[in-house]
Amino acid sequence: MPVVGAQTRQEAAGEPGLGAGPTAAALLLTRRQFTAGSIAVATAAASGLSIHGVGHGVGCQPPDRPSTDATNADATLRLIVNGASVELGIDLRSSLLDVLREQLQLTGAKKGCDHGQCGACTVHVDGRRVASCLTLAVQADGREITTIEGLSPEDGPLHPMQQAFIDHDALQCGYCTPGQIMAAVACVREGNTGSVDQIREYMSGNLCRCGAYPGIVAAILQAAPEMEGT
Repeated sequence: MPVVGAQTRQEAAGEPGLGAGPTAAALLLTRRQFTAGSIAVATAAASGLSIHGVGHGVGCQPPDRPSTDATNADATLRLIVNGASVELGIDLRSSLLDVLREQLQLTGAKKGCDHGQCGACTVHVDGRRVASCLTLAVQADGREITTIEGLSPEDGPLHPMQQAFIDHDALQCGYCTPGQIMAAVACVREGNTGSVDQIREYMSGNLCRCGAYPGIVAAILQAAPEMEGT
């Protein structure tokens, strides 16, 4: 009864009551339509499409965008990958990591964080280590790329660093290992093996969630003399 009385007083004052039948239903329907329309507008704006005149207008075409289809490539990339000359069409937005993994099927370099923080994607560009997830493929045009697959001959002995990682059990799950090995090789080549602390500092950009760091340092110490003697 109190509720009915409250509604009656509202209606008497010329205001729609809580149970105002068609008026309340119409208001509720309008809100739903407004919400649905807002979502449609936001979707259209994000996708570049036109919905009932919203966005780019009826009959207008969405703006040109770079295609991810290799047949509609934005640029031609020429690389020397693991000693072999390669020429392929790429999307200008492609990272070196994505080109290596998705177009050249060299999946040794791993996509870990994709933000340059874990080191799992480490490869060498002209002999120096880089985080390939942060390197645009076009930046590597005409340069020499070495991945873990090219570190040692397919039918030959392992690279000294690869063998040292095995000897010192410097891996567990193995996901970070290709990046760790590529960084470790660069560590030796760039002259950063003067002390354990120097090695740890240099290798700090390569993360190992399994915690195999002591084995990694030991592997670098073992491989360094052999690499430096070649």
